[in-house]
Amino acid sequence: MRKFITLLFFFTTVNLISQENDILLTLNFENLTKQEIFQQIENKSIYKFYYLNKWFDNKTESKNYINKPLSKILTDLLQDSDLNYFITDEKKVILTKGLLIRRSIYDENVKQSSTPVLVKNNTTVDKIIGKEVRTPNEYYTLSGVIKSEKNNKPIEGVTIFEKNKNIFTTTDSRGRYSINLPYGKNKIKTSLSGFSSEVYDIVMYDDGTLNFSLLEKLEELDEIIVKGSKSNNLRENVTGLTLIKAKDIKTIPQVLGERDLLRAALTLPGIKSAGEGAEGINVRGGKVDQNLFLLDGGVMYNPTHFLGLFSAINPFTTDDLKIFKGNIPTEYGGRLSSVFDITTSDASTKKFNGEASIGPVTGNIKIETPIVKNKSGLLIGVRSTYSEWVLQQLNNKELKNSKVNFYDVIAKYNHKFNKKNKLKITGYYSSDKFQIASDSVNNYRNKIISLNWEHKFNKKNIGNLTLSNSSYDFDILYDANNNRDFNLNYKINESNIKLKFNYKHSKKHVFDYGLEAKLYNVNPGRIKPEDENSSVPSVNIPKERGLENALFISDNVNFSKKLSLNLGLRFSQYLGLGAHEQRIYESNKPKNSSNIVETNNYDSNEIYKTYNGFSYRVGSRYSLTDDLSIKASINKSFQYIHRLSNNTTASPLDTWRLSDSNILPQEGLQFSLGVLKYINDTDYEVSLETYYKQYKNLIDYKVGANLLLNETIETEVLQGPGKSYGLEFLIKKNQGSFNGWLGYSYSRSLIKLDSQFDEEKVNNGEYFPTNYDKPHNLDIVFNYKITQRYSISSNFSYQTGRPVTYPTGKYTYNNTEYLTYSNRNEYRIPDYFRLDIGLNIEGNHKIKKFAHSFWNISVYNVLGRNNPYSVYFETKNGNVTSYKSSVFSVPIPTITYNFKF
Repeated sequence: MRKFITLLFFFTTVNLISQENDILLTLNFENLTKQEIFQQIENKSIYKFYYLNKWFDNKTESKNYINKPLSKILTDLLQDSDLNYFITDEKKVILTKGLLIRRSIYDENVKQSSTPVLVKNNTTVDKIIGKEVRTPNEYYTLSGVIKSEKNNKPIEGVTIFEKNKNIFTTTDSRGRYSINLPYGKNKIKTSLSGFSSEVYDIVMYDDGTLNFSLLEKLEELDEIIVKGSKSNNLRENVTGLTLIKAKDIKTIPQVLGERDLLRAALTLPGIKSAGEGAEGINVRGGKVDQNLFLLDGGVMYNPTHFLGLFSAINPFTTDDLKIFKGNIPTEYGGRLSSVFDITTSDASTKKFNGEASIGPVTGNIKIETPIVKNKSGLLIGVRSTYSEWVLQQLNNKELKNSKVNFYDVIAKYNHKFNKKNKLKITGYYSSDKFQIASDSVNNYRNKIISLNWEHKFNKKNIGNLTLSNSSYDFDILYDANNNRDFNLNYKINESNIKLKFNYKHSKKHVFDYGLEAKLYNVNPGRIKPEDENSSVPSVNIPKERGLENALFISDNVNFSKKLSLNLGLRFSQYLGLGAHEQRIYESNKPKNSSNIVETNNYDSNEIYKTYNGFSYRVGSRYSLTDDLSIKASINKSFQYIHRLSNNTTASPLDTWRLSDSNILPQEGLQFSLGVLKYINDTDYEVSLETYYKQYKNLIDYKVGANLLLNETIETEVLQGPGKSYGLEFLIKKNQGSFNGWLGYSYSRSLIKLDSQFDEEKVNNGEYFPTNYDKPHNLDIVFNYKITQRYSISSNFSYQTGRPVTYPTGKYTYNNTEYLTYSNRNEYRIPDYFRLDIGLNIEGNHKIKKFAHSFWNISVYNVLGRNNPYSVYFETKNGNVTSYKSSVFSVPIPTITYNFKF
């Protein structure tokens, strides 16, 4: 490469002479490159050329010049390139890429509005379009195509803007754009949620073309699709894993316009609820209490508001929700069916920002502010109801006079001390208060505080210490101005410590290992008279305490690009702690109060019962091709805590009890097999998964069992084996103007309660459906983007009616009519289906404005389907009357306004 002299351009007069005295040259050449032509000129004259070889290609030219000035020859040679030239008085020909060297600070031939570009040693220009001329236009057109670097497909809706001049445009459906930029230097930037931003310093001297390739950033997706990385999904050896980003669900029509992560999860195969308005979630045929809900490592015992109609998880403050329903990692324990791991977003450490929404039922606001610039930040989110008009829409006259309100508050502080140490502290509080068609006022509350410290020992070793405390309590105040007024309350508190390490031994082995301990404190309930005139006796059930310890280790083994295994082992130990009393019942007789042999009393912290268990987790993945994987897993788990409910659906007033000498821990074993396929790279994702689960010691109850304030609760509890199995199918369209998913699942959930005693036997000791057994479930969710600002969305849901026990006959005794009933859960209530629609309106796409807005106009249950919530029967005045209750039996229109600032 010929020596290149660094150029400094000055606007003061320089020692350059007029180029009118060029010498005349005669040149004749064939098939020479420009460098070879310049060499020939040097050989025939006293001129020396200075340039960079990388500016030229190997294209050859043939020319013939007779007695032509050098300036004319160079103008002709460089006319189709972006190169300029300048001839000095020292007979040096200096070539410049795009730039025009001016002779003085003032040039009459150049428009005064244009600004010459100075390029010095420390200045970087990414692209020079054309070459500088003395009579430029005021604006030039830059055009091109923007594609995804991942699949080379055009990207629609990318905003391209000049940061300092407020000029912008967007790409069309083919990824094409065109923008008019001023003459001279410009700084342009691309912007689209879900893709990395590109920034270029561009010098415009002519119309030109610039194409972009953008990298996808899945954590910033702003579509409705529940989407993960293609490579991660295909290569991950954990079956039954679902990731939901909080930003992904904003266009899904929801009840009363409230964005809700848990209701979005219910549209996916294998995740269902017992009914509309039912508190709790059933995963792959499991009970409500078999799901572990974690908020930044702290346990959330009741993740819902308003009797299950709303999630207690604030979508504005949530980053993502991981749902493990197949092979649960060994770091999680204590539940049989699933883990809902909720992660709160980190607060911004750079600038103040926020997000808010106003809807017909709730208001929500989140703010983030730096505490120490680039090191720490604070996030605060508050959500609350301000209207009870929704109760007026319910199909029940008594409910119209009811009252419901709730709120939740979350705060998170994150601090980065250095590259090796990070601290995160989260506090959460939620409160619900309702009075439903009665004189009882019900309150329930969640409290969570968690601390997480992450330390990087080196490139291979990372440690995490999590400390948390969680509590859940409820109380019932009955005030009817009579002698039966009372106050009843219940509380459970859990303190947890977990130390986890990640060790990247090699590309073949990655280890996760650690230990965990949980201390349970349960106040099973107490009732006391509200005043001295009340005849209600005081009852105080003795407290329960338990300690659950665990050691865990797993190895992610990558044998090859095609085959990998995840091998895990978790040893758990449960210790029942005093002070407590345990009742011993006579063997070979049913458990009832008349068969108590003795009662053993234990002092504070004395161990009265110990349970141990080895849980094993095996997951495997084999990639048949780059876009097709087969996965299989086996998962054994133990559960030492139980939620007691003999209602057909879970209630916020259900109680949690610990395992003891009479109530055994639940055990579960799951086998799963799945296939994942991508079509057209990532356009379509198709998955098919099947599972089979076996249970031991599932809990059910005797007919008419009394579970609240029962000191001998074991006399009402029945335990037996269970099983569930199913098939899950999901197809998702991930990209394009039309996107969404279709999910279908077939599942069965059965339990067997057999005993040598008739009072402890149900349905003759045969398997029968659980209360939440709903074989067929179909959900269709789609979003169609009409323009960059307008889109329509819809959600269709169908479910088989849940089981119910019907009266099959009646008889009369003492002039009173009584019923005889079928086997437990032998019949079903009518099937459930619902259609929701929504219109989504984005605010304008101006870059510089105070807030960016988003409107959602939706109709929940647009068909007005009267879906039954429950069917029950009562005997009044000697007559049997049947009832069917529903929650939303009419269309519910809502308008919600969201804005970010």
